[in-house]
Amino acid sequence: MSGGWELDIHGTEAKLIRKVAGETVTVSFNVNNSIPPSVDESPEGQKDDEVEPELTSTPNFVVEVTKDDTKQTLVLDCHYPEDEVKGESDIFSIQEVSFQPSGDSEWQENNYTLNTDSLDWALYDHLMDFLADRGVDNTFADELVNFSTALEHKEYIRFLEDLKHFVKCQ
Repeated sequence: MSGGWELDIHGTEAKLIRKVAGETVTVSFNVNNSIPPSVDESPEGQKDDEVEPELTSTPNFVVEVTKDDTKQTLVLDCHYPEDEVKGESDIFSIQEVSFQPSGDSEWQENNYTLNTDSLDWALYDHLMDFLADRGVDNTFADELVNFSTALEHKEYIRFLEDLKHFVKCQ
């Protein structure tokens, strides 16, 4: 990942951390269930000579921005839309926004969470600009897909090896 992100991986979970001008930006995601189901459009029994499409991992990811001088963290829950809307310039979108107390390992469910479906477009654009100013933009989202796909494939191979050893044991 470009942009000076520190990487922390624990199995299928990954965190990217970056310090920017008195803020800590943390992006976390999990590769489990991050590969969209394939759609088979050919009639049953008919074989295509075409190459199978490459499986890419597009995980939901959470961006947490913590200012060093506050006790709150701005949390933006992001995802890759399944159907890209024509005219949309962003390859990811923000689903929800909330504030959480800094340093808490558990999120407070009683804190207000704003769903962006009902958000004014100008404010939504400002939030996307806010993320871009902190290094979370289309380039980042593209690199995240590549990184996540590599991590998912690595974990898949490890799973198959473990399954093989498990089944062989008597």
